[in-house]
Amino acid sequence: MMADCPCGGGSWDECCGPLLAGTRQAGTAEALMRSRYSAFVFGDSDHLWRTWHPRTRPASVDAAGVEWLRLEVLDVVGGGEDDAEGVVEFDAHHAGGVLHERSRFARRAGRWFYLDAATP
Repeated sequence: MMADCPCGGGSWDECCGPLLAGTRQAGTAEALMRSRYSAFVFGDSDHLWRTWHPRTRPASVDAAGVEWLRLEVLDVVGGGEDDAEGVVEFDAHHAGGVLHERSRFARRAGRWFYLDAATP
């Protein structure tokens, strides 16, 4: 029996597992966002850094220190397999509250990258 993915998108082996392992690329902005949430859950700073757009990513990323509980995807605009950009709005619940964000994503050389948080 396969374990559930922390992002809520199905089984780990068919959802975020292959993305964090680097054996599959995210086909959509939402899939990348979900994999980034799972990377935060497991403290996988390397995945977060690799999936952050080179134009906006920091020199290093630290995924440790927060106990993540669940993810709710609230809205998805664009970000499909044929799109160049997309926005995913979500609530990421953690032990201290809720992180609400509208993340912007861009496709570069056929791969999705996290760009930044959209301003309201």
